[in-house]
Parts: sequence; structure tokens; C-alpha cells
Amino acid sequence: MGQIAETAIEGFVGVYPVCSDCGQTHIVRDGETCWSLLTRTWTLKTVCDTYVCDDCGSEAAPFWKLDKEFRLNRIVRLNDAVRQGHGEHVTVVVTAGLKNRGEEYLIKARRAVADFDQFNVENDPHGEHDFGALILNGEKLFWKIDYFDLTLSAHSPDKANPDITHRVLTIMRASEY
Repeated sequence: MGQIAETAIEGFVGVYPVCSDCGQTHIVRDGETCWSLLTRTWTLKTVCDTYVCDDCGSEAAPFWKLDKEFRLNRIVRLNDAVRQGHGEHVTVVVTAGLKNRGEEYLIKARRAVADFDQFNVENDPHGEHDFGALILNGEKLFWKIDYFDLTLSAHSPDKANPDITHRVLTIMRASEY
């Protein structure tokens, strides 16, 4: 079983099990259900410990694979949404130097960040759309996105999961960096 930063990899977005014997993805587990009088449907009660590969019949614990491209695409979509003013668990911060430029300048800066599309290996080396530099009215501005847990007390355990990640978009004058 893999671990990333003290968190079990099975819980990460974009992670899936494969048979440790034959490498196929058709892994099944037994479970117990119970009838709900409230919803009038069967609901999952318990998932059993045993894994079984439907292809080869192996009962070995699976190997967990991380789909890096899927995760990256999801992070990009979430970050682009934040820049464009969408998403849950988001805070936008502007520095004092930017705020001192006035409300009209702030609106222009926010629009410039939302419209930013000049990503390249120099300003976006990890391909996550989480940093940018732009010129507004002759002044260089930076923006960046940081990933925190929902309490804002630590880094997010999985920045591809919007349900457990609070994104902070910071917009600043380059001279304040």
C-alpha cells in the first residue's frame, strides 16, 4: 500500500487499484447491504477486507496506481475556475500595495488574472496553472494559488480534491514578492 505525506494513497483523486498478480483493473470486494425504510433502497453497510481479481481470481491485496494526467487535468480545471471567480472553499487575497492602487485598479487586476492564459514551462513548471506574471498599466503583477486543508491550518492532503482543499489566490505587485 502506498503512502503520500502520511495519507493513504487509496483516498487520492485519480488513484485506482490493479491486481498485484495480473495487473488488470477488475478488482472486486464483498460487502453487506441493509434495507433502508427511509430511502426504500439497499444501502452499503460494510465493505469486507478481501479483494478478488475478476480476471485471474487472485485474492492478493491490489497495487494502487496514480493517474498523474487525470490528477493534473483536474487541478488545472480547479485552478482555472478559481482564477475566473468560481469554486467552493476559495479565498482571494490582495496585498496592501495592490489595494492602495484603488478599487478600479483592483477590478482590472482581478479581470487580468481571470483572463490570464500565457502558461509556459517558465511560469508554470508543474503545469497546474497556479502561478502567473502579467503587466497591468505598465506594472508587473504576480498571482499564485496555494492549497490548504479546510481549516487553513496545514497544506491540503490532496489538492486534486475540492472537498478537502481550500484554495487561496493571492494577487500582488511584483515588488511585494
